[in-house]
Amino acid sequence: MAEEPHVESLLAQGYHFVDPDTGAIVPPIHLSATFHHSVDAFGYRRESSPTTAMAERMLGELNAGPTLAFASGISAAVAILETVRSGEHIIAHHTVYQGIKRWMMRQAERRHVAVSFVDVRDGEAVRAAVRPGETVLVWTEVVVNPTCEVVDLRALSQLAHAAGARLAVDATFTPPLTIRPLDLGADLVMQSATKYLNGHSDVVAGVVTARAGDPILEDLQNVRKLTGSILHPLDAWLLMRGLRTLALRFERASANALIVARHFERHPALERVVYPGLESHPDHAVAAGELTGGYGGMMALHVRGGRDRAVRVAEAVRLIVQATSLGGVESLLEYRAAFEADVNPVPENLLRLSVGIENPQDLIADLEQALSES
Repeated sequence: MAEEPHVESLLAQGYHFVDPDTGAIVPPIHLSATFHHSVDAFGYRRESSPTTAMAERMLGELNAGPTLAFASGISAAVAILETVRSGEHIIAHHTVYQGIKRWMMRQAERRHVAVSFVDVRDGEAVRAAVRPGETVLVWTEVVVNPTCEVVDLRALSQLAHAAGARLAVDATFTPPLTIRPLDLGADLVMQSATKYLNGHSDVVAGVVTARAGDPILEDLQNVRKLTGSILHPLDAWLLMRGLRTLALRFERASANALIVARHFERHPALERVVYPGLESHPDHAVAAGELTGGYGGMMALHVRGGRDRAVRVAEAVRLIVQATSLGGVESLLEYRAAFEADVNPVPENLLRLSVGIENPQDLIADLEQALSES
């Protein structure tokens, strides 16, 4: 019996899609908002549609679990958090994506959901935060946004399950080509598909993957239906197109990032470079064990000279684009404290760099001139 093709081959072929009616190898876009009652598969686009369902099947194969597509990464995260009831308790890493942290804080204020922010890499801190009978969810990222810490998912999943809680993982920085959190004990995986999964900065989307048979899937579908947060068919089609080149893009971004990180690791204008692929990273051993298909393109540059110089460096790049988001084909640089210092302990000299697929020597030259001119 022939071996199963590698995931890179399956992605490139869109999981070998062939339209049964036309023979087309590119999926069609079904924009209809409603469907005839004689067909059981679909009823109304707020619940599902053929194109979105096709993207979900492709994402489910990639993530090794049933997957739901949402209109944005934050709507995917909110759907998970909305399954937590008043009086229940969430433990989250002290630094998570600021939009998600703000929603958690909103839940605590308006819905009486208790939230404890701790360093989830510290097992004792997690155990101390557990509220028996109340803790139902532990939330973390794999590589933390924007500080680039790395979390040991195996260890954290054991702590979460011992507390009777699900482990939810935001894997936006680390697509399933390099890690499948469900294999390491996670129960839910959220990704902003705007980033690496699509990869072209022209789609806003989010996905949630759960274990097959987990009853939370029905709850998540209901939240999505009631909030109208399903992914639009056109965005679903663009997402599928982006997935076809994910393997190439992530491989190139990872290789570029390692070259850039090594070049600047001991640069006199920087206090440090935090990149999981560097042996100097405090969590490098964890990263090497978890990220089996590359370390990705995300790193934190700590500029010597504090906030003002960090801002000047961000404004001085010429090739790299100073903009929000990450995981696209183009390299982006951003001063993150301007957006989240009020909710996250972000160092005031930190620049978040998302390395794309350009020539790495051009990226190095651009950062060198920005550092020298600032």
